[in-house]
Amino acid sequence: MRLLHTSDWHLGQTLHNFDRTYEHQRFLDWLLETIVAEQVDALLIAGDIFDNSNPSAASQGQLYRFLQQAKARSPQLDIVAVAGNHDSPGRLEAPGPLLEAHGTRVVGHVVRNGIGEIDLERMVVPLTGRDGQVQAWCVALPFLRPGDVPRVDTAGAVDEGGNPAIDAYLSGIALLYQQAYDLARSRCANGEAVLAMGHCHMVGGDASPDSERRILIGGTEALPASMFDPGIAYAALGHLHLAQKVGKQDHLRYCGSPLPLSFAEIGYQHQVLRIDIEGGKAQDIVALQVPRAVELLRVPAQPAPLKQVIAELVGLELPDAQLHEQPYLEVRVLLDGPEPSLRAQVEAALEGKPVRLAKIEPTRKLVTAAGFEPALSLDQLAQLQPDDIFQRLWQQRFGEDAPPDQLAAFAELMAGGV
Repeated sequence: MRLLHTSDWHLGQTLHNFDRTYEHQRFLDWLLETIVAEQVDALLIAGDIFDNSNPSAASQGQLYRFLQQAKARSPQLDIVAVAGNHDSPGRLEAPGPLLEAHGTRVVGHVVRNGIGEIDLERMVVPLTGRDGQVQAWCVALPFLRPGDVPRVDTAGAVDEGGNPAIDAYLSGIALLYQQAYDLARSRCANGEAVLAMGHCHMVGGDASPDSERRILIGGTEALPASMFDPGIAYAALGHLHLAQKVGKQDHLRYCGSPLPLSFAEIGYQHQVLRIDIEGGKAQDIVALQVPRAVELLRVPAQPAPLKQVIAELVGLELPDAQLHEQPYLEVRVLLDGPEPSLRAQVEAALEGKPVRLAKIEPTRKLVTAAGFEPALSLDQLAQLQPDDIFQRLWQQRFGEDAPPDQLAAFAELMAGGV
């Protein structure tokens, strides 16, 4: 059977207050045509479907219109979606009964029965081929919060190398994946494949600096690839916007976001992944490049003095385009000091050009004493998390990186105060 793996649509996202409905619709139209052209049997959507937990009516309309069109164009298509950390689990699941009647399964949150047992059944989804027979089982887990996972006592536990075991939360996630996998494996009567789908941050994953929300305080949000049973044919992951393998393993993949969600993602190859399953294994994994409907530009490529920047902007030549197709622009300026007329000068240089000024990124020229880091820009300060500040203070006070046990203690302190 043939699958498509996609994630991190972030419907409803704005880029520095510019609406991106047109770009998202172009992606959904392309995805619809791809499903039909590639004769896809199942579409896996690995979380962060919406950009926030209270999406607009227009964003929800985009999603449900696409799901309706996908089933109309490809009646045998199975669609499985899980909630990401940006999504509201309840809102995503609300139309579940109606969606299931049309071949779409949405798993937004973990459900427990009256005695606290996790309902694994709802997270194990059958996938059928064009003959209507089950050819794979999908372990579909949403973004997991500490209250969603089984309780695991890790006190005094060590890993294979004799190091302290990962904390109870991560151990609980690994246990839940294993329990769901075991249930799916028990359903395999004729050698069907077992797939996994989740929204999480894996160890070694390459995150985007400006657009991905940190999942937890501290380094404990990173999950090891070993949590996936060796029998998993393919793991369809969401959260990281850069398409990448996990642990250099072909069958553990982030497909990445379908369009750049910040200027940091300009160089990404945005894509969905096509996976062919045969004999219970992923035999062929192919990246299908998503056309970019609107370009993102950085001028200049590196911060430069204001006079040089203005000259480059004046000389910028772009083809005419309607407003919703005009590229977004980030202007990067290197300043000696305050420049009150900066925006006015930039806007004057761009007068009449078919481009949308999204961001001016000023960087100060700083001469610092030995041993002191240069001051951070406002955007860099906005990206700092409490544990980043803790590590910087530790480095300044003691001249070395904070030890892991201190980072873990700080993370526990922060978690207890939330």
